[in-house]
Amino acid sequence: MKSLLLIYPPLAKNCEPPAGIARLAGTLRASNVNCTTVDLNWQGLQYLLGLDCLPADTWSSRAKKQLNANIAALQNQNLYTSFDRYKRAVADINRVLAGVGKADNIELSLANYQDRTSPVQSIDLIEAAEQYAENIFFPLFSNFLADRIDSSSPDIIGISITYLSQAVSSFALIGFLRVRFPGVKIVIGGGLVTSWMRGPFWSDPFHGLVDECIAGPGEAPLLALLAEESCQLVHAAPEYDRQEYLSPVPVLPYAASTGCYWNKCLFCPETAEDNPYTAFSTKQVLADLDILLKRNQYGLLHFLDNALSPALMQALAKNPPGVPWYSFARASSLLAAEDFCRELRNSGCVMLKLGLESGDQQVLDKMEKGIELPMVSQVLRSLRAAGIMTYVYLLFGTPSEDEASAIKTMEFTARHHKEISFLNLAVFNLPHSGPEAGSLSLKEFYAGDLSLYSDFIHPKGWNRQKIRTFLSRKFKRHPLITPIIRRDPPVFTSNHAPFFYSSFFANSLPLER
Repeated sequence: MKSLLLIYPPLAKNCEPPAGIARLAGTLRASNVNCTTVDLNWQGLQYLLGLDCLPADTWSSRAKKQLNANIAALQNQNLYTSFDRYKRAVADINRVLAGVGKADNIELSLANYQDRTSPVQSIDLIEAAEQYAENIFFPLFSNFLADRIDSSSPDIIGISITYLSQAVSSFALIGFLRVRFPGVKIVIGGGLVTSWMRGPFWSDPFHGLVDECIAGPGEAPLLALLAEESCQLVHAAPEYDRQEYLSPVPVLPYAASTGCYWNKCLFCPETAEDNPYTAFSTKQVLADLDILLKRNQYGLLHFLDNALSPALMQALAKNPPGVPWYSFARASSLLAAEDFCRELRNSGCVMLKLGLESGDQQVLDKMEKGIELPMVSQVLRSLRAAGIMTYVYLLFGTPSEDEASAIKTMEFTARHHKEISFLNLAVFNLPHSGPEAGSLSLKEFYAGDLSLYSDFIHPKGWNRQKIRTFLSRKFKRHPLITPIIRRDPPVFTSNHAPFFYSSFFANSLPLER
């Protein structure tokens, strides 16, 4: 029987196990495939933090001495009772990483890797593969990973690339594999690869370097590549490798669906890429969660869905998973009902992430967002009354917005400052293949054949510089909004926000089973 090795490459946040390769592993193993997984992202962070670097100043020297203590603190709930100590621990670890990268002119942090190579230029990524020995992770590839490959002898190695911060190291890894294991077939997939392949300019630039690129769910394509005719695809719960990630309790990431059940917003990459919405039945989701939560002692459940469906929320309210949980959700009449929100809270829901985008109804209508601001107000009030935190996402600079609209968003946010626990502020990027691209004057954004977005001449003159000035000088300085901005967990943002639950509500649900 042929075998498969799945790798999650560096560098991205290390607060929970990678869900993509765990989902693939669970299903493929249930389909009688010999499948091994390696979280090289976690191994990569440990490797970086173990490198020697000469502290350049007093802060760097102190951060290096306190490194192990700060890592241990991030894995202990006590740290999350003091936001100031939490911020200091994160900043100190980042200081060590910055020092490690400085010698090689690399920008390193707990959530990012950036060197001179452009992750949106295929020619640069190919060069990274050719010059793999120059990559900072090369010793990790040639020692730790090579040993794992030698022991598992895979026929296919799959690399799951989710973020731009993983692209360069992924291609350095591919270059290494091509030389060190020339007989192994190399396959790439994941969220970033899916976006590349479903973009308008995709031309398979990695032909000859990569054997196969997979867009979307990879279970069936991988099974076909293994040519195991005797194997039939069987759904199974994800299978995670246990690691001590940078969170105070083990976190279970789980996707009940792919795509978005609304799938109408003009600005959304899911719409631009024409990603279909597929969802497991609520019965299957509850069965998976029961298996996973009995298999390991998780302390927090993270739903990865673009928006948790109303049917699944209702099922969770009636069948609590037994651990605290959080997810993205659409503002809806269901969440406007305080009684239902209390049922959600009793089921373990500690936080919902809401994509509000704008506080101007006309802008929302132009986006085809499908929500009404009075209902959003009621949702925020109901969630607050039920004891559920909110992480609200705002988007500035869409083609239908101007400064007056942005001021309305600021005013809406200020009115609801008591109901909004956290804020995410973003400046709009226009997807190349989005429905609005054809009606706007486009400009180059990130130069590269793998770029996913275009800049554009804003029809109302509301350009990126004006937006940034507005955000820094007005929005973030509003006396009712500033406290919300300041309490956002640095680097880890929404991934660590649930651990600060007791800061908002006295009767916090313990983050343990």
